[in-house]
Amino acid sequence: MARMAADGNGGDGDPAAASTAPDGDAASARLVRDISEINAADWDACAGADGPGRPENPFLTHRFLAALEASGSATADTGWAPHHLALEQGGRLLGVAPLYVKSHSQGEFVFDHAWADAFMRAGGRYYPKLQAAAPFTPVTGRRFLARGDLTREAQEAVEAALARAACQITADNGLSSLHITFCTEEEWARLGADTDAEEDAGALLRRRDQQFHWRNDGYASFDAFLETLTAKKRKNLRQERRRAVANDIEIHRLTGDAIEPEHWDAFWRFYQDTGMRKWGAPYLTRAFFDIAQRELREDMLLVMCRRGGRWIAGALNFIGRDALYGRYWGCVEDHPCLHFEACYYQAIDAAIEMGLDRVEAGAQGGHKIARGYAPTATYSLHYIPDPSFRRAVARYLRQERAAVAEEIAYLDTRTPFRKDAPSDCGAAHGAGDAESEASEAPASERDEGPSGARRGGRNSGERP
Repeated sequence: MARMAADGNGGDGDPAAASTAPDGDAASARLVRDISEINAADWDACAGADGPGRPENPFLTHRFLAALEASGSATADTGWAPHHLALEQGGRLLGVAPLYVKSHSQGEFVFDHAWADAFMRAGGRYYPKLQAAAPFTPVTGRRFLARGDLTREAQEAVEAALARAACQITADNGLSSLHITFCTEEEWARLGADTDAEEDAGALLRRRDQQFHWRNDGYASFDAFLETLTAKKRKNLRQERRRAVANDIEIHRLTGDAIEPEHWDAFWRFYQDTGMRKWGAPYLTRAFFDIAQRELREDMLLVMCRRGGRWIAGALNFIGRDALYGRYWGCVEDHPCLHFEACYYQAIDAAIEMGLDRVEAGAQGGHKIARGYAPTATYSLHYIPDPSFRRAVARYLRQERAAVAEEIAYLDTRTPFRKDAPSDCGAAHGAGDAESEASEAPASERDEGPSGARRGGRNSGERP
């Protein structure tokens, strides 16, 4: 894939017109097949990870993405060929996008298996496709990253130029589609096509799904959080916490220098066990955890469970500026409620202690509702050059968006919070409305893709 221009005339809407780069220099986009080719400080200046304190999103930092590549976890051999997009002007990096050429649909958590099946049955070739994402990571974050020292107007121009370039790369190289997964709601609203423009050639189609997040309403302690629950749910959670450690199990929360190689040796066993049972082979290699020990310890919170002097279970979290992100869980002994304690309750404890706004507990898992995690909308954008297939997907997504909004509204009525608790304790976040499409799609049709196949795919194996 060759270097390509991105609005090189510097006119209205071009980053050259809005940024502080020298007048007359056109902005251009290029593809980078190894993130090490981009200066780490420049990348992080775009990803909100260049200042003091925690990164805006730990999965968009140069060090995290570099660890995936260097460890052999996200490479062409694993079906994640890096083709990162860099927008430059006058030798200065204006913005980047983490891009991958995919040869499958695994590790994405926004399922398009039915789309692939329909396209291939119609005689098309769905793979390779282009993916803008943090690999293996169902976490919302910006996908088109503009330098933080630009004006907001210039940042939006850079983001739009990156999106146009990604679409152009998809079309010029005969790829079936571009998938911008777990983008922010702002990107979704600003870059996505309105309903009446979804079938236009350059449209980015909007998709909506949901996860379960815990929100910190300024709690001083876990007990303060419990006071917002109904009496029955409060009693249940306390019982689960007691049962989790009833067999003389010790819980340790580790971060930074407190994480030592022995912890990764144990956690690798847990991770392998979960991966082999749930999806056949772990996404992350053993080398990733060795790199994590050197480069990522400050971004991680490792919850480790020990019994009789032996590590028996663990949960891996990443720490962002405002959120704690639960990612992986595994064990070598089964104990009642230990999964809930290590993954959900310890994360809540840690978020309260760190003053974080929320805990994002990963994809799937309706059982999280009973433990104080509320339904929250997630967003993605999709570019499909083929006009017939684009129309079919656009029709499906109109139905799906309405059904997801309906589902979130229903699930929000099932949260465990008291009726007199603070108003945002159990509120669905980002659900939006059902647009004008609510009457078009009953919930029973939500999982039907363009092919009529059920939406979904093999179990991701991440934290359930």
